[in-house]
Amino acid sequence: MMNTIYILLGANLGDPLKQMRSAYHLLNKKLGKVIVSSSNYESAAWGIEDQPIYYNQVLCIETQYTAIESLSICQEIEHELGRVRKEKWGARIIDVDILYYNNAIISTATLTVPHPYIHLRNFTLLPLIEIAPDYIHPNFNKTNKQLSIDSVDKLFVKKINSYEKL
Repeated sequence: MMNTIYILLGANLGDPLKQMRSAYHLLNKKLGKVIVSSSNYESAAWGIEDQPIYYNQVLCIETQYTAIESLSICQEIEHELGRVRKEKWGARIIDVDILYYNNAIISTATLTVPHPYIHLRNFTLLPLIEIAPDYIHPNFNKTNKQLSIDSVDKLFVKKINSYEKL
């Protein structure tokens, strides 16, 4: 059985678009086929705001792996691309986050799905509504589009020209 997983890519150190492109290709190779991808977005840093601009993109992937196996693959890819975990919400070479896994609600010591901050972050919601506006968040029973309308996040998020799409 194939599973549908939504992944958020993010980076703000080094060459962020190059690192995201590398993560895209590694995910397509190791996790599963990328079905659809959003445009890239620039955004102000969230959480710790005194850091470089972030770049983000959301991917929808079909995978044969379980959610926990998928997390492991995402973390292996982060490590392969040079990610070092220093501080929560700090600057990073690459971030590969699982947003949704099928319609599952998962809460373990290592994985929470849906991602607990989806509804609070426009840098996640805007690329999500580009590719999955009507996907229903299983905890809130609201579409991504409705979550975006309800969002109180005021930080700047800007879609980058489509030619820069990965």
